[in-house]
Amino acid sequence: MSRTLLSRIKPGTRQSRPPCPPAARLLLQFADVASEIIRSEDPQWKELLEDHFSQSPDISVSDVLDRIRDDGLCLKLFNWASHSSRVARADSPAYSSLLKILARSGKFTEIDLLLETMVKDGMTPSRGAFDALIIAFSYSGRINKALDLYSSGKKTSQPLPDTYTCNALLDALVKSRRIDTALKAYEEMLKQGAGDNFSTCILVKGLCKIGKVEEGQKLIEDRWGQGCIPNVVFYNTLINGYCIKGAVSKAYDLFESMKLKGFVPTVVSYGTIINGFCKEGSFKVIDRLLDEMKSRGLDLNVYIYNNLIDAKCKHWSFAEGIETFRRMVESGCKPDIGTYNTLISCSCREGKLQEADDILKEVMKKGFKPNRLTYTPLLQGYCKKGEIVRATNLLIEMIEKGNMPDVVTFGTLVHGLVSAGKVDEALSVRNRMMERGIRPDAAIYNVLMSGLCKKGRLQVAKELLSEMIDHRVIPDEFVYVTMMDGFIRSGNFADAEKVFYLMEAKAIKPGVVGFNTIIKGCCRCGLMGNAISYLDKMIKDHLSPDEFTYTTIIDGYAKQNDMEQAINIFNNMKERKCNPNMVTYSALINGFSQKGNFDKAEDLFREMQSHGLIPNAVTYTCLIKGFCRGGKLEKVAFFFEQMLLNNCTPTNLTYLVLIDGLMENFPYIREWQGDIKLILLVMNKSMIMDGCEPRLAAYNSIITCLCRHRMLEAAVKLRDDMVQRGCEPDSVTSASLLHGLCLNGKFTERSKLISFNFDQQQLTKALKYSRLLDQYLYRGIVSEASVLLQDCIEEYKSGLENTNQEIKSLEVSEL
Repeated sequence: MSRTLLSRIKPGTRQSRPPCPPAARLLLQFADVASEIIRSEDPQWKELLEDHFSQSPDISVSDVLDRIRDDGLCLKLFNWASHSSRVARADSPAYSSLLKILARSGKFTEIDLLLETMVKDGMTPSRGAFDALIIAFSYSGRINKALDLYSSGKKTSQPLPDTYTCNALLDALVKSRRIDTALKAYEEMLKQGAGDNFSTCILVKGLCKIGKVEEGQKLIEDRWGQGCIPNVVFYNTLINGYCIKGAVSKAYDLFESMKLKGFVPTVVSYGTIINGFCKEGSFKVIDRLLDEMKSRGLDLNVYIYNNLIDAKCKHWSFAEGIETFRRMVESGCKPDIGTYNTLISCSCREGKLQEADDILKEVMKKGFKPNRLTYTPLLQGYCKKGEIVRATNLLIEMIEKGNMPDVVTFGTLVHGLVSAGKVDEALSVRNRMMERGIRPDAAIYNVLMSGLCKKGRLQVAKELLSEMIDHRVIPDEFVYVTMMDGFIRSGNFADAEKVFYLMEAKAIKPGVVGFNTIIKGCCRCGLMGNAISYLDKMIKDHLSPDEFTYTTIIDGYAKQNDMEQAINIFNNMKERKCNPNMVTYSALINGFSQKGNFDKAEDLFREMQSHGLIPNAVTYTCLIKGFCRGGKLEKVAFFFEQMLLNNCTPTNLTYLVLIDGLMENFPYIREWQGDIKLILLVMNKSMIMDGCEPRLAAYNSIITCLCRHRMLEAAVKLRDDMVQRGCEPDSVTSASLLHGLCLNGKFTERSKLISFNFDQQQLTKALKYSRLLDQYLYRGIVSEASVLLQDCIEEYKSGLENTNQEIKSLEVSEL
């Protein structure tokens, strides 16, 4: 190729530049021609470039590199100068120029290689190269490398990097929460006369982020007037810091102080302080601030509205949140995806999943792209409701719309499946997570292991623990406690203790939950001495035993009939200002009832109520069981009536205890002449005296009591349960349910629940007990139930007479 090609190469088309001096213009033209030669891919481009540089010996490689924007061309030029050129040298300035270009392009591997070569050849980058590299490494998050270059730059006797470079490094250090290092760099900047308002603001923001707002405020006050000119940005940063810390009153004082000093709050200022009060639910102050914004002519932005909607939902109701949303739209402020995410989250929190689904449809309709924050609350809501299929479909929909689930999303589904008892399905979700490259965290492993342990699948839980360790997921205290609980459930207390001591060996504190778990294991095994030792150790480790700790030990002693020790622990519990709960009292009541100390049991029952604790089904069942065992049927009937009177639904255990108690004591009921108000015994005595089988009499008496207290659903459920247990309902059962329908205003629904396929004798018996109930329930007024039963008897008689007449007619005709 002829060298005359050089004369035909013209500079490419470029954007217009401002006028520049002749020397600078010549340099640009020279660089443009050099770029065209390299870009031409002519086989002789190196010779052409050599000739080009030889014509202008005063122009260096560094001069050209500084004027070429294409990093690929720069590398090609630099390599040519390093290996092929006789007229152009790749000297220290050329290295520095290339470093700046590579820093601009983010080619960190090439930068490292170039720096190694420079060190080997005894060259030092220029100050400008150091600055460019520090900025590039800082913005890319490579903080350690940026700090190394910062230190290297200081060692070369060059001046400190310029303020812009230092600010980039400060910002990176603050974002990575390396505040101490940032403060040292900031102090060095001040000594060198560098630093500006932005430098100070970066440090203040960092201090606020870690909760050191007072230090941030002091930093501003110390720098006041020394190159630090106060402005509203400083105040906004401090106000936000106080709000994040939860010190909203201090934030508000600073907000007011800002106005007194002549600084005009911006929309950001108002938005920040309003968000602080939103978290507290202080709506009176919020309303005053909103009025103030309006008087200043400031419009609410989407950020403020989103916080208001969230606060209204959390502190008031979802309906209030929707009303705020409506006002937002009417004001002309356009909602964003965050607005809809807030509404979805709030509706799911209140269990209004249909409303949340409707909002999701609105999101699609408006053209917004749902994200993980849109779907995750819905997943949680459907999982809690047990609608796992719907939750799984939502996850699939989420993936199809390009939203890759993260560990939180998958964790939500795993937790929901485990809560629904579908552990194998939860394990499948774990497998799908790992297939997508998402590693389960300690929380997910803990949920899975807990679910497996509760189902008695301890071996699989152990395998999960091994897998967790293999994947370098460090088990936390909750994982170890879960394994302890699994061993205790399987009856392997020795291994549970090994896990407890392993936690101590690894310097993992068991916490209150861990101690409670091992104490529960001791009590289950009857090792009460060990339980007390762990209690003492717990206190020595400066952990306060809670109501679960004491209740577990009290229950352990009660089950061993050692009520003296149980009361000692109970008194110790109260001395340590730990309030007994319902379970605590129930354990004591059960212990004293079983021991036959009914007076003490009743005293504790009354004491419990005096402290505002409402007895539950367990408490009543403990009393009923004790009195049944002691043959005190009047007390049995009284407490059962009280239980129903307080709308406390009995459990299956309550029914079994009552039935067994009534059956065992039925010989004594014959002689009982007690209070007519105790309908349980009235019914039971009457039916047994009529020759009813004791088991059926017990069931009918309980069903009658349930119906009398309008617990119709529970009565029907018990009727169905007695059938499953091989005890067939009779006409008295139907009569009792008929009265339940009357009391609940559902008399017209009788055909759905009750069968009247009885003979005259059974119907007469049902009517007898129905009239007994009339006396008790309606003060002698004939009920609809009794009228219906009387009609059934009349119909039965009428039908029987007709049948008899037909038989006689047939007999006559045959004769």
